[in-house]
Amino acid sequence: MNNTIEEIKNKLDIVTFINSFIPIKKFGRNYKGLCPFHQERTPSFVVSPERQIWHCFGACQEGGDLIRFLMKWENITFIEALRELADKAGVKLTKVSFEDKLWKKKERMIGINLLASEFFEFVLHKTQIGEKARDYLKKRSLETKFIKKFQLGYAPLSWDSLLKFFKKKKYEESELLDSGLLVKSVRGGLYDRFRGRLMFPIKNARSNIIGFSGRILDENVKEAKYINTPETLLYHKRESLFGINLAKEAVKKENNIFLVEGEFDVISPHKLGIENIVAIKGSALTREQLMLLKKFTNKITLAFDSDTAGEEAMKKGVEEAENFEFDVNIVNLDFAKDPDEAIHRDPIKFKKAMENSVPFYDFLIEIAQNKNPKNDPYSKKHIAEEVIVFIEKIKNPIVQSHYIKKIAAILDVSEASIQVLMSKLKRKRLQRFTLPSQKKTVTEMMREIIIQKYLLSLIFQSQDPYRLAEEIFKTFTIEDLSVPAFKKICNLFLKYKEKQERFYLNRFIETLPSELKSVFDELFLFASTEIEAKNEKIEKLIYEAKRFSLKRRISQLLSSESSDDNEMKESLRRTNQELTLVEKKIIAL
Repeated sequence: MNNTIEEIKNKLDIVTFINSFIPIKKFGRNYKGLCPFHQERTPSFVVSPERQIWHCFGACQEGGDLIRFLMKWENITFIEALRELADKAGVKLTKVSFEDKLWKKKERMIGINLLASEFFEFVLHKTQIGEKARDYLKKRSLETKFIKKFQLGYAPLSWDSLLKFFKKKKYEESELLDSGLLVKSVRGGLYDRFRGRLMFPIKNARSNIIGFSGRILDENVKEAKYINTPETLLYHKRESLFGINLAKEAVKKENNIFLVEGEFDVISPHKLGIENIVAIKGSALTREQLMLLKKFTNKITLAFDSDTAGEEAMKKGVEEAENFEFDVNIVNLDFAKDPDEAIHRDPIKFKKAMENSVPFYDFLIEIAQNKNPKNDPYSKKHIAEEVIVFIEKIKNPIVQSHYIKKIAAILDVSEASIQVLMSKLKRKRLQRFTLPSQKKTVTEMMREIIIQKYLLSLIFQSQDPYRLAEEIFKTFTIEDLSVPAFKKICNLFLKYKEKQERFYLNRFIETLPSELKSVFDELFLFASTEIEAKNEKIEKLIYEAKRFSLKRRISQLLSSESSDDNEMKESLRRTNQELTLVEKKIIAL
């Protein structure tokens, strides 16, 4: 098993692999980018090509190898990630004895969803009960081949038809509850979640059915138009995209994906041969959905509903997309409320609109101009305020510069005035992220550990770790370290130095006990992060680390119950004297 994992890692470079999902850039001997697993504005995600590891020094503090990255990225189990990476690396998995209980549970749930889908399809196509749904689909001009392509079905208007079906198949009620197909009543009874609804199976990129969406057929019924599978082991709304299994190959070919809001908005374009299209689940495009799309393309085109909610969803989606450096275009459907309606009204016009999508920022400027058509200073002010909020967040300097020039020309003002507004906006935004006063105290308390981690990271990332260690430990000794694990690593480092004239990183790591390896990985990558200590002189940091140690020593002496009072006082005097010298040195530096 371990040999197989090592073979996969040897064939797949972690930098190339992670860079295919998120943009990471060279930073010294490592690579950096925005962590994809939590919201952040300053890059804290570091990848080491030497160690073939990654670590986030931001809020999530996650880390690991490429297997762990894929597990996190796609929310899959170890064995699923291993299988996918083995396939990518061209490595044959043999004698994999690892028992993945979570994967077995997922596999069972996938089987349940498949059976449910077959049941819904059978009811739609082969029963009298399904006639109402068949008539509804005919009215929507949906041919049988497209109904079958998306495996649409019908859930009977019954409280327990699906429950009875699964009982005959000997499935446990608890399994059906876990899959979201059943609901438990207040009295403890079970009933079918989907009743009297047209059923859309929701699949992941691997074509496994992970959940369902059910649509009412009668618009006059006072029920939710759509209901979806609740959050389960398989289905997570924020990660799901309806139609991704059918779209992924076309997306790779076109290097573009159309994003819409509804299931029929995906199905109808297929009739026109447009297959690189998916529907978001939820009210807005999410970070998790963008993470999935990044695997297939760098360009997304939004064709959301042409109403206020659709416009807001579009704006939120673009803010998220900027973090992944997507090129974002917009389809202007000003003749219909959504893609499905546009196709029924004028398929040729719809296809042209899809082909003639425009960059989001051009579309945004046009909207702002339409809202403020007058050529007076106040209208210009409102246009600028609406647009600059987005222009200021553009990551790419060339794209940002283009739109600064464009908006300045449209408003007939100087580029400098646009830059001033952007600066003000940036300052306001940064103020919102300033730590409150109570957190500042915690930050100061943590500074000692930050400096220690930074100095040790510099040693291990250095071209000559022995020389730098000798320079640092002249003043700040190993005994001054406040974290026991750091002390152990440094002592092992000195022992290694006695045996080896040259420092070999990977050989040294092999000498570490397993419980210290993850600590070392974090230490090794730490100097590549954006930290407060980074812009200060190393010598000053060494003395600052020493000062923390001496202050700790003084606190220990004052709180100790030494039997020899004179000895304690003498130790206290010497330590205070040393602290005074260190503080003078810090001021001088």
